[in-house]
Amino acid sequence: MKDYNFLSSFELKKGVHLKNKIVMAPMTTMSSFYNGMVTKDELDYYAARAGGPGMVITAVANVSDNGKGFEGELSAASDDMILSLNSLARTIQGEGSKAILQIFHAGRKTFSRIIGGGQPVSASAVKAQHPTNSEMPRELSSEEIETIITNFGQATKRAILAGFDGVELHGANTYLLQQFYSENSNQRTDKWGGSRDERMTFAKAVIKEVKSVINEHANDSFVLGYRLSPEEIENPGIKLEDSLYFVDYLTKEIDYIHISMGSYKRTSLNDNSDSKPILTRFIETVDGRKPIIGVGSVESPSDAEEVLNIGPSLVGIGRELLREPNWVQKVQSGDEVSIRKNISASDMDQLAIPSVMQTYLKESFHSVMHFTTDTQEIEDYSNQMAPMEGIEKKL
Repeated sequence: MKDYNFLSSFELKKGVHLKNKIVMAPMTTMSSFYNGMVTKDELDYYAARAGGPGMVITAVANVSDNGKGFEGELSAASDDMILSLNSLARTIQGEGSKAILQIFHAGRKTFSRIIGGGQPVSASAVKAQHPTNSEMPRELSSEEIETIITNFGQATKRAILAGFDGVELHGANTYLLQQFYSENSNQRTDKWGGSRDERMTFAKAVIKEVKSVINEHANDSFVLGYRLSPEEIENPGIKLEDSLYFVDYLTKEIDYIHISMGSYKRTSLNDNSDSKPILTRFIETVDGRKPIIGVGSVESPSDAEEVLNIGPSLVGIGRELLREPNWVQKVQSGDEVSIRKNISASDMDQLAIPSVMQTYLKESFHSVMHFTTDTQEIEDYSNQMAPMEGIEKKL
């Protein structure tokens, strides 16, 4: 076995010991029950993968019914979900991995049919440019905003009661937390909008509420992470400098920072003259104050090592853990040659990939899943946004 840096342990916060520096990135399964409870298919999916990584971040769970983004989504919106979430936490923790529940509100990135016929909501009544069939959202009232902030706190309490090791606030991929920070989607003139600092008010309030709940109901080792997208291509919209400004604030408030990108090698999509990788820009801004998870098209052990050499503390792996659930174990045992780099559609049942997720992968992520029947060149996310970042995918 090679002496890889990513196989060494890492202390995340106040004695939170990760057995290695590999993080299973959150990936949409679309496989929960209609009400957001965990299914056996999902438990089997996580059980097949949780033994290797030091930390597993779940697929996203909504904090309120009108924050649901898609069918088959996890829910942390009511106390009825606690037992279900506990089964998920215990499954992930079974072989020593830390379990992080990712929570969010979809905002305008949903459809009325998903949320029981109601109109999607957002910071302002501004329709998203992507996807092209987006619905016009309704602007949230100040009272509704306060309720959603409370919902984030209550979802965090449920994660604590369910036995998770932490929560991650999903402020990426154009969901509600990002919508409030974006000048594109937030055109308010009250305290929730305006200047860049004023557009941070909602995220700050959510973080304050969640930390208050953690301080009251969890032990000192409960982890709070935040995921963000570095750029929007809309104009006006979030630019890289805006995200670096925001992440400087985050270093004072949360326990780790998780960047959402399709490739760890990507440079700015808005400034072609900037050849420095976005991940490097975040490393320089954070300057060691908090751990960063580097993520995006990490497949081989050399990829994972290259990410750590750039400067993050942890490496997120997503699609490769779908193809090879035992990726970490095979590297540890010196059996790299047997790591599955491609996937056959006929093997997905054997790999414990839920059937609905199989369809999702074939349709929305076909060009990057390395299907053995695909004769086209594998798509490279190093110079473009991935579909999960809010850009409509042409299939």
